Amino acid sequence: IADEIYGDLVFGNNVFHPMANVASKLGYSVPIITASGLGKQYLIPGWRLGWLIFQDSRHGSIQDVKKGAQRLAQVVLGASRLAQVVIPAVLDPCNESVAAIAQWKENLYTQVEDQAALLCGLLKECQGLEVIHPQGAMYAMVKIHARLFDEDICDDVSFMKLLLEEENIVVLPGRAFGMGQDEERDTPVFRVVFCAPEDVLRCASERISSFCSRHAM
Repeated sequence: IADEIYGDLVFGNNVFHPMANVASKLGYSVPIITASGLGKQYLIPGWRLGWLIFQDSRHGSIQDVKKGAQRLAQVVLGASRLAQVVIPAVLDPCNESVAAIAQWKENLYTQVEDQAALLCGLLKECQGLEVIHPQGAMYAMVKIHARLFDEDICDDVSFMKLLLEEENIVVLPGRAFGMGQDEERDTPVFRVVFCAPEDVLRCASERISSFCSRHAM
């Protein structure tokens, strides 16, 4: 199962490789179910529009899975037809819209990359934090070196709770994404988004910096 909700939103010289393409080059030996949508790539998360693409293996491994998903889709209330007609309009646009959509996405991706560089650059200066610079998407993972903080911060959850209480800043603990769960071996992390306006990112960074300085050993 390939979660490709961010599509080709990548930074710099990084290249997006759809898993279905990778599987096809390997001779269709592995079936791929790709999950994607319009929410992230086209900035309409409230519409809740997405899709599944089934690329079976040469052995026909997921025919029953596909049929089950189709049956489920027919009994679960989904997006309205009016909203769904947007999907072919952006995935298979008419000739006069191709250039406009491509330019819009290029401008969006450039803006998101600039915001990522801004936030990551500011967080990199915070005591006790180590930024994992993102290669795409709309969020960054940040390592928390708990040994550099006082006894109030021992892991990602304690960091998150205190940051919310003291600075009114919300980040997500890494363990929500399966990261940093082994407290003896793993460095705790948190996830922070950078799709907010520049002034909001600067304000948030200042609050996180103050928080880290206040709890530093």
